[in-house]
Amino acid sequence: MIHLVKYIIFLILFLVHALAGAQVDQKSELFQSLKERDSILFDAAFNRCDTGTMADLFSEDFEFYHDKGGITLGKSNFLTPIEENCAKRNPNDPQPAKRILLSDSLEVFPLYKEGELYGAIQHGVHRFEFLNENQEYQKGDIAKFTHVWILDEGTWKIKRELSYDHQSTQQEL
Repeated sequence: MIHLVKYIIFLILFLVHALAGAQVDQKSELFQSLKERDSILFDAAFNRCDTGTMADLFSEDFEFYHDKGGITLGKSNFLTPIEENCAKRNPNDPQPAKRILLSDSLEVFPLYKEGELYGAIQHGVHRFEFLNENQEYQKGDIAKFTHVWILDEGTWKIKRELSYDHQSTQQEL
């Protein structure tokens, strides 16, 4: 019986270790491609108010889960409020918020079906800065994010996005 318990513990530890090593190398084409897409997404959202680029990055059945703002179902339902806010923004004003990806926090885990790559999970930590009344950037929340990317006719699209564990930057992760 003791040998069986030891064997089960060994097997569990082996599986945990094997799964933990499943992320792709940061130099891999998959990692670099999704890192670039992440950068394009947040540049379009925060720097350029480019909802056209954002629309190209999301699947039609996109779902967004936010621990403070709730759930948003559908690409259109997600993009419409952003489009409305961007329409009100003076393009000559400084961007009201910045998103900063924390270095070395990004991880990518490939998804396969019958040996063929069909998607990937991208996880990381980012923080935000917002303009205060003196037009100076101040630190905002720090949060974790997870994107589920799907290959759609050879193009990477975000199907699901999770934004969670928002904390004040005074409680650094």
